[in-house]
Amino acid sequence: MNYPIHAALRGSGKNVVVLLHGFGGFGGVWEDVVDHLDGAFTTIAYDLPGHGLSLDYPKAGSAKVAATAVLADLAARGIGRAHFVGHSMGGAVATLAALFDPERVASLTLLAPGGYGPEINGPLLRRYAAADCAEEIRACLGEMSSPDSTVPEAVVHDLAEMRSRPGQTEKLIAFAAAMTADDKQGVIPRESLATLTMPVMVVWGTDDAVLPYSHSDALPSGFLVHHVLEIGHMLPEETPALVADIVSRMTRRRKRNRPALAACDA
Repeated sequence: MNYPIHAALRGSGKNVVVLLHGFGGFGGVWEDVVDHLDGAFTTIAYDLPGHGLSLDYPKAGSAKVAATAVLADLAARGIGRAHFVGHSMGGAVATLAALFDPERVASLTLLAPGGYGPEINGPLLRRYAAADCAEEIRACLGEMSSPDSTVPEAVVHDLAEMRSRPGQTEKLIAFAAAMTADDKQGVIPRESLATLTMPVMVVWGTDDAVLPYSHSDALPSGFLVHHVLEIGHMLPEETPALVADIVSRMTRRRKRNRPALAACDA
């Protein structure tokens, strides 16, 4: 049986851009990024399983389930290839989607992606999971952002509305407890990342208080890395114009060749 995952589509461009939000978010957090893309692409912003209008998706909670759900939805829509953009947990989802079905993923733009190193700010994420009013949501987002950034009130309002749905906060609390057990997160092996041949850009704010930007060290040689000075974890909200520009550039990059394997000794 196929289960629905909620998606918001905008634009009518030939290239499809898939937008995957971070933990505790929903597809609407990409609105400013999509505005800056100015209709040049067809954008699909998902509510990942267990979030927003995908709250009741079965067995939600893991990045693997989310990646499988997104790939199944794209297949059902007849979309053979798309450019994936993932923030935080959504970055882990995008990476797994590329590992599961590399021919469907034309490029990866990963914004402070989850799963690239074990360190994680568990206390802050668990507090954010339990935040069920605008004041507490605003405070948590403020801690996740750089000191000079302003938390968008529209995002706070929409997240508070999302958290008001029956069962949403309880589900996020359970997700956060599993995701940050012992204040560590699961890590995608570097040897798995090295198998990816599509263009990959990893973008990280140097003021990230959730996932340290040192997670972008020692990535496979084909990965591009962009450190954004004095920007925190919430890249789609803090610097949407830059994110949109990077996404636009990534859609024009070409697939990389796999490194040649060394010949075996006779």
